Amino acid sequence: MLGPTSLEETQDMIGIIGGTGLYSLDSLTDTEQVGIDTPFGPASSKVTVGRMGSAKVAFLPRHGAGHQLLPSEINFRANLWALKSVGVRRVVSVSAVGSLAKEIRPGDLAMPSQYLDFTKGRRPHTYFGEGIVAHISTAEPTCLTLAAEVKAVADRGGVTLHAGKTYACVEGPRLGNRAESRFMQQAGCHLVGMTNVPEVYLAREAQLCYCTIAVVTDYDCWLEDPSQHATVEKVLELYRSSIGSVKTILRDLLTKAEGAPSCSCRTALHGAVMTPDSALGPERRKVLELLRA
Repeated sequence: MLGPTSLEETQDMIGIIGGTGLYSLDSLTDTEQVGIDTPFGPASSKVTVGRMGSAKVAFLPRHGAGHQLLPSEINFRANLWALKSVGVRRVVSVSAVGSLAKEIRPGDLAMPSQYLDFTKGRRPHTYFGEGIVAHISTAEPTCLTLAAEVKAVADRGGVTLHAGKTYACVEGPRLGNRAESRFMQQAGCHLVGMTNVPEVYLAREAQLCYCTIAVVTDYDCWLEDPSQHATVEKVLELYRSSIGSVKTILRDLLTKAEGAPSCSCRTALHGAVMTPDSALGPERRKVLELLRA
């Protein structure tokens, strides 16, 4: 585990959460594998801390290094806790998604700014409770500042990235049926995936800037043409062909990052915590201390 000196040196680093097919960042140098003990159990894997150019970076594969975890088995709380523990203050998530809109084509990239939660309540979804009562605002659940940086990098590189989209998060692990796909369309969703909830909301509770680069792999199953329906084979094929664009965006973003700018994400808990510190036990006080850091 990183000691106090190392933690101080890594403040405000960017964290990358790798989704399906992104289990490491080959361009990282001076890497160290860091195991973090969290109050919520083990993270998906150790955190890889290293450098990309002069930028300090932490990487964590969401599904584990060998993709052993179903979406509902991911310990989202532990993952974000581990990243914040090593000094991460801004997080870019990478995820595979299906498209619910004709103009968002397989092979494109997209960036959600709003979410609808269609999970089944099986995923621990908050750091609060057990003595801590707090109510954060999620009117804008992603970091608008970080998202604008990612979009600007994509535009400069000529990469198609559809910004400001709505992501429907489903439980999985099965792929959806046509009625579900069309229902989510009618609800105003543009993308469907299995992993961004509760990740996006936990990031806000931890006062982390967060946004997602979503790799569009298919049209889910709302089109009449069955050849366009999602399958694991098609998902992996499109993901592999598009991941190069994602890595290019990440490399350019990280190597040109000038430190975390101030934004409202970093003060999300101000006025949100109802429970006075004096009413907290020592363990819950420690949890709140890291969330506030």
